[in-house]
Amino acid sequence: MIKFLDLHKINERFRNEIDLRIKKVLDSGWYLLGKEDETFENNFAKFCGVRHCIGCANGLDALNLIIKGYGFKDGDEIIVPANTYIASILAITMNGCIPVLVEPDIKTYNINPDLIEAAITPKTKAIMVVHLYGQAVQTEKIWDITNRYGLKIIEDSAQAHGAMYNGKKTGNLGDASGFSFYPGKNLGCLGDGGCITTNDDELAAKIRAIRNYGSNVKYHNIYKGINSRLDEIQAAVLDVKLKHLDADNMCRREISKYYKENIKNPEIILPETYSENAHVWHIFAVRTKDRDKLQNYLTENDIQTLIHYPTPPHKQECYKEWNNLSFPVTEEIHKTILSLPISPVMEDDEVKKVVEVINGY
Repeated sequence: MIKFLDLHKINERFRNEIDLRIKKVLDSGWYLLGKEDETFENNFAKFCGVRHCIGCANGLDALNLIIKGYGFKDGDEIIVPANTYIASILAITMNGCIPVLVEPDIKTYNINPDLIEAAITPKTKAIMVVHLYGQAVQTEKIWDITNRYGLKIIEDSAQAHGAMYNGKKTGNLGDASGFSFYPGKNLGCLGDGGCITTNDDELAAKIRAIRNYGSNVKYHNIYKGINSRLDEIQAAVLDVKLKHLDADNMCRREISKYYKENIKNPEIILPETYSENAHVWHIFAVRTKDRDKLQNYLTENDIQTLIHYPTPPHKQECYKEWNNLSFPVTEEIHKTILSLPISPVMEDDEVKKVVEVINGY
């Protein structure tokens, strides 16, 4: 079976260095907010080209902390793509804010900038751009809108570590950005982890306190905070893997290029990108009319695939109040999308087999 993502193989490449860094943590006796966390935060901030990186427990918390840090009030609105993963929406509603769903561009799967302005109301405070599947959102038009209306841009960069737009990396394309380091991400740890990046000194200082029970000094709490810290072991693992991220992303680009040049089945709609540097191919998503039939066929031929995502947020049971809403582009994507295997440890013959099997479908 060609695995969708072989996490053991991905991490085994760095086993010796990871073992040494974990031993260093164990020998130190310090497990939270220590030297490993500080080292990784500094290195990831440099990687993204920003002044601040604040580690936290996961990607959802990263977005939650940004919204908390801005102090948005109940009923404030945040514009967000309708086809995003549920975490983007949860971060908004858990703060009492209202998600305003906007359709994506069917070609890039990212939010359609041409539809944003019509969704703005006097209650709008921010636009959350989601760099879905690993492709950076083209933010030039969105910056123009936010500047005219006095809004913030919050990046959901959970799937786009290292993707670029106009010479800048994700994490430095908005006012603040949330990253996930879930094991399956392009930069993944050995459990849950996340971070916030920003150039806003005041916001960074506030988030550092909020993630630690609202405290900068132990037992002195200046905010109603939460407990969301990146532990020392995960920070150490991420710092090891960060050095290899650009090379891993290049491997993903090479596989995506081969897929796009060699998949010739007319029933398959291939993903589009406006620039290779803009995409890090966290997910290589194709579309086809009979998605389930294609998935079953690939499984029968020992190729594992996944669906990102089978049900859009506005059709989820937890948001029953939206179930009668209609977002045709989003619904079309969710009905037809299928993610093919792609990772920096795929062998050439595995990539070729995926193409051959799909062309024989």
